[in-house]
Amino acid sequence: MTVGDIADRLYIRQPQVSKHLKVLNDARIVEVRPLGNRRFYRLRPEPLQEIDSWLQTFRSMWEDRLDRLDDYLSELQGKK
Repeated sequence: MTVGDIADRLYIRQPQVSKHLKVLNDARIVEVRPLGNRRFYRLRPEPLQEIDSWLQTFRSMWEDRLDRLDDYLSELQGKK
């Protein structure tokens, strides 16, 4: 998408979008493809996949804890 397309979809001004895209580009989360005087941005899946893999360990831990909490709360409701 172009900066203008992104700004329109997010209902924010183009300079704000450009500033955020620069940060994302510096972090290699997006890549830029210039075409004439326009720049097209797209998400790079690799950094997001790395984050997802890292978060997976926490997901498992929290799912287990929330399941135990649910069991405990069900037990408390049964005592009333």
